[in-house]
Amino acid sequence: MGEENKKKKGNCAWLTIALSFLMVLFGLGLWSTKSYFIRPITSALEISRSAFSIADTMRYIATAIVNIFFGTLINKFGSKKLICAGFTCLTIAAVLYALAESVWVFYVGGLFLGTGLSWTSTTIVGYIVNKVSSKNSGTIMGFVLAANGIGGAVATEIVAPFINNTSDEFGYRKAYFLMAAIFVALLIIFLIFYREPIQDQESVASTTNKKVRGQKWIGIESKDAFKKPYFYFSCVCVLFTGMIMQSVSGVSIAHMGDVGIDAEYVKIVGEISFIALALFKFLNGFIYDKCGLRITLIVDYVAAISVTIILFFLTNSPFGMILAMLYAILSGLALPLETVIIPIYTRDVFGEKSFNKILGILVSMNQIGYAIGGPIISVFYDLLGGYQMAFAICGVIMVAVLIGQQLIINSAQKVRREIMGLEH
Repeated sequence: MGEENKKKKGNCAWLTIALSFLMVLFGLGLWSTKSYFIRPITSALEISRSAFSIADTMRYIATAIVNIFFGTLINKFGSKKLICAGFTCLTIAAVLYALAESVWVFYVGGLFLGTGLSWTSTTIVGYIVNKVSSKNSGTIMGFVLAANGIGGAVATEIVAPFINNTSDEFGYRKAYFLMAAIFVALLIIFLIFYREPIQDQESVASTTNKKVRGQKWIGIESKDAFKKPYFYFSCVCVLFTGMIMQSVSGVSIAHMGDVGIDAEYVKIVGEISFIALALFKFLNGFIYDKCGLRITLIVDYVAAISVTIILFFLTNSPFGMILAMLYAILSGLALPLETVIIPIYTRDVFGEKSFNKILGILVSMNQIGYAIGGPIISVFYDLLGGYQMAFAICGVIMVAVLIGQQLIINSAQKVRREIMGLEH
């Protein structure tokens, strides 16, 4: 009977993971195409890019606020109710974006969008994977969140025909209505099939092996974490990472069009970037399980710095087209810093005791970075007519963040060794 229960529990875990993959595939994945909407929306409604970017700011503010209370909400309502509420909010957001005649409607839609993604993306996935998996959790996390890249590639095929239809300047509205229909379908699927994840009882590793990768450890209480300077440095690094990665990736497609690269080629670049994102999200989790957090962060931040350099030198030329394709690949390697890395980073640096609470806080810091980054980089465009200066500044900041993260890991590992009895 014990073996039967174990097998049933394993099947439930994989069903939960599969549904989580589906949630990210069409939830976060569909909204990953936002760069494609910037030019058609601002052109059709005759609004500035900086004014339109405030809709993203509202989205990220909403996500930041909601995630601060993630630990409390998940304990009170459970993941199923939050996910279903999330899909309801995403549906409302898509409809508002489709019907908007004024920039203010986009702002309201941004609030619904941010709330919806709070309960259907990184934070909730981190909670689910941490519940059902005790081993290779980085690889599983990478697999689930890799769905964003696949969904983005699929979504590009969905939205591009509407957006690139020059005979219909409001073609983007049809894309948003189609997205709303997909979110309703997902809501129904989760109401029927999703069950609350069961805690994997093999959970916290008590091993004293210094070489263990991707293992849970008991960690420190949140009240103790708040007394550690590296907690606050972590918040700052995550905030700047979110600010730069989201602002740079958010304008990349528009920037390629601005410098004169052909729209069809840009579409191909976008699709490849989403495929690369899916691949590298999975590989990020795998690299973490095999090599640890330090090496994973070095690889991702070097890719992020390279992306800013590529976009700075991008032009409408044969070499520029090569750079655009290189951007597609390296951005896929850098963007997991916004998603896969945050739950992995939280568990590795702070451990199990404070996981839910600190995960919510760090995701909030990430979202605040998103909220700041979009308007700032749009102001560069409105004032200077381009993004090059912003790309240069972003590259310098990312170098500083990479160095800061290494110092944080040093401090956190010292605390971890002391708790696990490895300091002599």
